Amino acid sequence: MNDEEKKLAIQALNRIMEAELAGVVKYTHYSLMVFGYNRIPIVSWLKDNATESLNHAHRAGEMLTLLGGHPSLKIGSLLETEKHDIGDILRESLAHEQSAIGYYYDLLKITEGKSILLEEYAREMIVQEELHLDEVNKMLRRPGEIAQFQP
Repeated sequence: MNDEEKKLAIQALNRIMEAELAGVVKYTHYSLMVFGYNRIPIVSWLKDNATESLNHAHRAGEMLTLLGGHPSLKIGSLLETEKHDIGDILRESLAHEQSAIGYYYDLLKITEGKSILLEEYAREMIVQEELHLDEVNKMLRRPGEIAQFQP
């Protein structure tokens, strides 16, 4: 990778890190706002997502420092909608994950054919994020519905 490509990769990794850190905050907040009969498994799932987001942020930071970059101290967008119905939480999660996966695709475009390490990292994370998106999408469907949820 040349210096300009490295600079673009560092910027992309910082956006990823910021988005993943926002995910930590969002999922933690959501886990505190769940009430009702299904609270325990949903809270557990949300806490797991917060932990996963933190791990993803850490991995992005490791890639940043590998390139000689400086990890951002910023956190991505944190919009409080004041909506805490499980459906609202899941729709917000879906929107957040769709936004975050775009940053991994951006990194892939920058690194494709230039850095096997970063290219494979981006591909691995895209696979994980797409599977997560599918999981949220399935949770938003009504029992018995086969078609994907359309926001």
